[in-house]
Amino acid sequence: MNLDAPLPAVPATAVKPRFPKLVAVVDIGATSIRMAIAEITEGGQFRTLETVAQAVSLGRDTFSTGAIDPATTEECVRVLKNYRQLLNEYDITRPEQIHVVATSAVREAVNRLSFLKRIYIATGFNVEPFDEAAVNRVTYLGVLPLLASEPRLAEAQTLIVEVGGGSTEALLIDHGDVAFAHTYRLGALRLRKTLEAFHAPAGKVRAIMESQIARIVDQVRKHVPADQSLILIALGGDIRFATAELLPSWDAHSLATLPVGELRKFTEKIVAMSVDEILHRFHLAVPDAESVGPALLTYARLARALSLDELLVSPINLRDGLIKELASREEWTENFTHQIVRSAVDFGRRFGFDEPHGRQVAELSRMLFRALQPEHQLGYRHEVILYVAALLHDVGYAVSARSHHKHSMYLISNGDLFGLSQKDVQLAALIARYHRRSSPKPIHESYATLDWESRTQVVKLAAILRLADALDRNNNQRIKGLQCTREDGRWVISVPGADDLSVEQLAVQQKAGLFKEVYGMPVLVRNAPERLETKLR
Repeated sequence: MNLDAPLPAVPATAVKPRFPKLVAVVDIGATSIRMAIAEITEGGQFRTLETVAQAVSLGRDTFSTGAIDPATTEECVRVLKNYRQLLNEYDITRPEQIHVVATSAVREAVNRLSFLKRIYIATGFNVEPFDEAAVNRVTYLGVLPLLASEPRLAEAQTLIVEVGGGSTEALLIDHGDVAFAHTYRLGALRLRKTLEAFHAPAGKVRAIMESQIARIVDQVRKHVPADQSLILIALGGDIRFATAELLPSWDAHSLATLPVGELRKFTEKIVAMSVDEILHRFHLAVPDAESVGPALLTYARLARALSLDELLVSPINLRDGLIKELASREEWTENFTHQIVRSAVDFGRRFGFDEPHGRQVAELSRMLFRALQPEHQLGYRHEVILYVAALLHDVGYAVSARSHHKHSMYLISNGDLFGLSQKDVQLAALIARYHRRSSPKPIHESYATLDWESRTQVVKLAAILRLADALDRNNNQRIKGLQCTREDGRWVISVPGADDLSVEQLAVQQKAGLFKEVYGMPVLVRNAPERLETKLR
C-alpha cells in the first residue's frame, strides 16, 4: 500500500440513515459518569445539544481494592437510569443511537462482568469496556477537527496528553500523522489511592508522587524528538479546571494558552492543600478533589521536562471522539486506516523488515480478500487486520530465521500498533504466525484462547495470507495485478504479463492446503491477458 496514495474506500453501509440524527454517548470513568447528546448532520458534522455529569467513586474502589463495591454499582445504576430517562425525552431509544463505554476503573475491576451485567439488566445499556487502543483511537478522532482548524497545529509536532483518573494518554502527531500513541498506567486517582494503600507517611507523599510522575514523564519524553519544536495540548477536566481559575475570561469552548509558570504556581497551591480544603475552597466533587493535585503536577512536570513556556488547553474530551465516530458511520475511516498502516510500517522498520516484500504481500492479500468476500463474508475491519498481518508477517526474522513465523507473532503481539485493539492485535499476530508451516490447532496456546468466531476468522485470513506470500515467492514484486474467478470448483488466479509462473505455481500448490480446507477449492495460477479487473496500486 502506497502511503502517499489514496487508501481503499471503506465500503458504504447498506442503508442510509436519516438526518439530522440524534445520538448519545456515555463515558463511565474513574471519577464520574458523563453523557453528551448531539445532533449529527448528513455531512458528518455534529452539534452538542446537552451534556450532563455525575460524580461516582468507581476509581476509588478499583484502585484501592481491585473490585467495584456493590454500593458503587447501585449508584451507577441510579445515575444511568436518570440518563436513560433524559434520553427518552429526546426520543433517543434505539441501540444504534447510543454508545456507552467504560474506561480503566471498570476494565481493571475483577468483578467487571457482574458490574456490566447489573448495568445492562437495570438500565438496558450495553457497556463496552474500552481498552487503551480504543481510547487512543477515539482521542485521535476527537482532536482531528482541532488539528484541521488550526494551521499551526497541522504543520507542527503536537503532543496531546490527557491525565485521567486511571491512566495517562499520550498521542504524538507529526504534521497530521500519528507518530506515537501510548497509554500509561498512571492516573491521578490511581496514584493517590496507591499511596493511601501503602500508608505512605504524610511527609513523603509528595516525594513519592513526584517520583512516580517523573518515571512516566521520562518515558513520554523519549518519544519526542528533541531537535524539533513542539506544541503541547492538554486535555482533561483537571487542566480545564485550572485554566478556568487562572484565565477567568476563558471561553471554555475554545483553545486556551496557559503559561507554564502560572500553572506551576497554581499546582503548588493545590498540592499543598488537603482534599477537604480543596472541597471547601473550590466546591469540587470528592473524586475530582482527590485527583486534581496529581493531575496538575503531571502536566506541570511534563511541560518543564519538555522545556515549554506555555501549553494549550483544549475543551475536547472522550465524548467528542465517540460522537465523531458515530458521525463517521464507520469505525475505521480511510484516514484512520492510513494511520494504522503507517504505525505498522514504522513498527516493521524498527526491526529492519523486508518492506518491499511486506507491502507486496499486503496488497496481494487485500486483492484476494476482496475477491473472496462472498466466501469469507468478513468486513472492512478484517481487511485492515489482514493487511497489517501481511505487512509484518516476516518481521520475526529480526529475532531468528528459524521459526520466524512464531517470532513474528510475538513481536506483533507486543508491538505498540496504533489503532488496533488488543483483540485486533491478537488476530493480526496469529494470522502472521500461520502464514507458514503448521495450520492452526486447538493445542496452540494463543489460538486456544480465542472464541470460535475469532478462530474461524484467523483460519480464513491465514489461508489468504499463505496464497499472497506464495505469489511473491522470489521477493521480486513482479506480479502487478490479479484476476480471480471460480471455475469448475477451482479458485483460479490469473496473472497478466508473466511469461513464466512456474515458481509461483509451485509455491501456491505447497501453501494452498489450508485454503482448500477452509474454502473447499483447490487453487490454480495461470497467465492472463493484460486487461484486468483488479490491479495493484
